[in-house]
Parts: sequence; structure tokens; C-alpha cells
Amino acid sequence: MTRTAISTEQAPKAIGPYSQAIRKGSFLYLSGQIPLDPVSMTVVGTHAAEQAEQVMKNLEAVLSAAGASFGDVAKTTIFLTDLEDFAAVNAVYAKRFEGMAPPARSTVQVSRLPRDVRVEIEVVAILG
Repeated sequence: MTRTAISTEQAPKAIGPYSQAIRKGSFLYLSGQIPLDPVSMTVVGTHAAEQAEQVMKNLEAVLSAAGASFGDVAKTTIFLTDLEDFAAVNAVYAKRFEGMAPPARSTVQVSRLPRDVRVEIEVVAILG
């Protein structure tokens, strides 16, 4: 079973030695996305909800590049630098899963994220 890297210019380039996503069989593993604009590579937004919106756009772009959508997502992990942002991020996140069973999820508070952003989300999807 081959391992295939997924990449798109519609999402931020990797800022380290990793792929935007890896497909192995029917599993698609997306690296965590932070709120970077894919063109300028600058952080979008200062508030958690603004940042979460960009994160979800970035995830959607990578999913699309793999021929997938939020409907294929089985598991997410949300990393927040402040759990006080949970409700704001949750409201943005929930919009992407309206009308479907939401994926399994973990949400954790971390001390710091790349570029000092407030939110990062990673995804596992099942294709086919």
C-alpha cells in the first residue's frame, strides 16, 4: 500500500519538514492547520473565531485536493492556547458539519502554537 503526499497551493505551504496531508489506503491524515493565509503566509485574525475560520478554510482546501470534504472527516483534534476560546472556535467549527453527524473530536489546551496563533486543528478522514 503506497503512501501519497497531498499538496495544494490553496492552503499554506508546510513551514517545516511535513506534508499538508498523507493518504495511505482509504485513510487521509491532514497535518494541523493554523490560520495562515496561503498566499502571504501571514496570520489571519487576532481573535479565536477569526483564526478558526481561516483554519477551516485551509483544512477544506487540503481535503478538496484529496477529493474529500468535511463529510469524510472521522476525527479531529483541536489545539487551543486558551480553553476560554472553546465556545468561539466551536461555533465556527460546527458550521462545517451542519446536517451531518460530526466527527469524533478531542480538544486540548496547549501552552503555545506556531507563530503564536490561538488555534490549530488536525483531521483524519476516511475516503472511498
